[in-house]
Amino acid sequence: MSERKGIVTFAGNPVTLTGNPIKVGDKAPDFTGINQSLEPVKLSSFAGKTVVIAVYPSIDTGVCQKQNHQFNKIASEMGDVVVLSVSLDLPFAQKRYCAAEGLDSIVTLSDHREREFGEKYGYLMKELALLARGTVVIDKEGTVQLVEIVPEVTEEPDYDAALEVIKKVK
Repeated sequence: MSERKGIVTFAGNPVTLTGNPIKVGDKAPDFTGINQSLEPVKLSSFAGKTVVIAVYPSIDTGVCQKQNHQFNKIASEMGDVVVLSVSLDLPFAQKRYCAAEGLDSIVTLSDHREREFGEKYGYLMKELALLARGTVVIDKEGTVQLVEIVPEVTEEPDYDAALEVIKKVK
């Protein structure tokens, strides 16, 4: 597993990203996350659809909450786009937050068991054992069209860039 430094900071402190980084043009690696019902869900189960993976460290922080609200809005407005909201939070925390906030257009997936997403996509922050913040857009053919890793984890992703790519590949 590779380690990359100098890409991300968390509250101004450098962290190491581990895992195999993906890039635009790659075939999206399949991974399994755990949904709110504690069931395994594979990326491949959304084959043939445009998929947005909204990656964040913890549902219990303000920026992550804003991110989930924004991607829930995008998912509800875009119709046939699937938004997978992925973190290392336990499914119980994801379910509690989404229920309390009425977020019903995103699919939350926990990567806590195997950290398969974090490792296959290169988003795992070694020092914090959390996922970095970012966005991945995958087209209907399963090809990665956008990879964003937010340089400062405490800041929001570029929603406009994601929307632009989504509209192109939708």
